[in-house]
Amino acid sequence: MTGKPRISIDEFSNIEVSVGTVQSAERVPETDKLLRLMVDFGEEGGPRQIVSGIAAYVPEPSSLVGRQLCFVTNLEPRMIKGLESNGMLFAVGSNETFAFLTPDRVVPPGTSAH
Repeated sequence: MTGKPRISIDEFSNIEVSVGTVQSAERVPETDKLLRLMVDFGEEGGPRQIVSGIAAYVPEPSSLVGRQLCFVTNLEPRMIKGLESNGMLFAVGSNETFAFLTPDRVVPPGTSAH
């Protein structure tokens, strides 16, 4: 137990986690931590822009292109350093234990976690 408050299964079911395919990844200028990702979720409007503070874990942002990663996709949009972020990368750990959550095989972009 982490000491965080418990939430109900109904509250948990409100969180939408989906697999997205990273189409592009680049450092956000004048920042040390931020990457700007364009992520395909198979949506009609095209890819979403997601800004994430993972630059310390990704020395070469281009290494993310083509990877399928998990994202929280039903958050309110948020402005980060003048860029609108439309989701949040879902990862675990920090420092040496940081890891992306990825499917163990290719799935269609937008596939939801259950």
